[in-house]
Amino acid sequence: MSTKEPEPSGSDREIVIARTFDAPRELVWHAWTDPEQVVRWWGPHGFTTTIEVMDVRPGGVWKHTMRGPDGTHFPNHCVFEEVVEHERIVFSNGGRRENGPHVSFVSTWTFDAVEAGKTRVTIRMVFPTAAERDRVVKEFGAIEGGNQTLGRLAEHLEEAQPIEREVVLTRVFDAPRDLVFRVWTEREYLKRWWGPKEFTNPTCEVDLRPGGRYRIVMRAPDGHEYPCQGVYKEIARPERLVFTNYAMGQDGTTVLEGLTTVLFDDVGGKTRLTLRTRARAVVGFARAYLSGMEAGWSQSLDKLAEEVRRNRAD
Repeated sequence: MSTKEPEPSGSDREIVIARTFDAPRELVWHAWTDPEQVVRWWGPHGFTTTIEVMDVRPGGVWKHTMRGPDGTHFPNHCVFEEVVEHERIVFSNGGRRENGPHVSFVSTWTFDAVEAGKTRVTIRMVFPTAAERDRVVKEFGAIEGGNQTLGRLAEHLEEAQPIEREVVLTRVFDAPRDLVFRVWTEREYLKRWWGPKEFTNPTCEVDLRPGGRYRIVMRAPDGHEYPCQGVYKEIARPERLVFTNYAMGQDGTTVLEGLTTVLFDDVGGKTRLTLRTRARAVVGFARAYLSGMEAGWSQSLDKLAEEVRRNRAD
């Protein structure tokens, strides 16, 4: 799902269109910069796109041809002027209707991360003159075409996001597994490393026993909070830990449900940790969370490694 927004005000040489997507910024960015995905959604309803080259970097060329429902071709030659990963793309566009006059403008796409894994995309197209802007709106239906293109992107993002996902990660820690197991399971340590980079845990409750519960409230750098909780199913110290994991909404409802198994293997005094976690989106918007699952757990394990090193030094 996505939300169409009113056209923001701009100069008489501009077209500005915005839309908010129920998808994380990294996923939206990848859908824009991966040619194999771009051809699935670029252009208004009924259009198809073929890409000759798409080199997304400053100075890189993007040559593509759009084909309308009536068979008319619209060749485009673009040059990327600015590319700021996950944030901003600026390109100059030289296009035309087949055998028609050229259309030139500079297009800026911005990608803003907003609440709960959503992304607001804003397109700003600047034309050489107000008259040229008006001609493109009248002859090509540029505003409606832009809105339809973003609508197709929304549909693509919804299809691209999984309903279920499993992630398996392995790390080797230069520490005995008794220590690694303790840092994973004891509240004073868990509170310091759980969650992605720069997240904190103002609430961390642990009842480490089969059938016992844990509850953690993660706080993002922007202040948004993400409650999670679960039940310990198996505890074999210091070899194996199995627990359920539920991501909760602000109203206390479950949005993700899953199961995590952590193995702690002794390898010559070091510890090989294997994490196997799977999750299923219970509500539609939670599918966006699954896309960031691997990155989130990887960052958590990075923080776990730092905590283990700190405590080994002590």
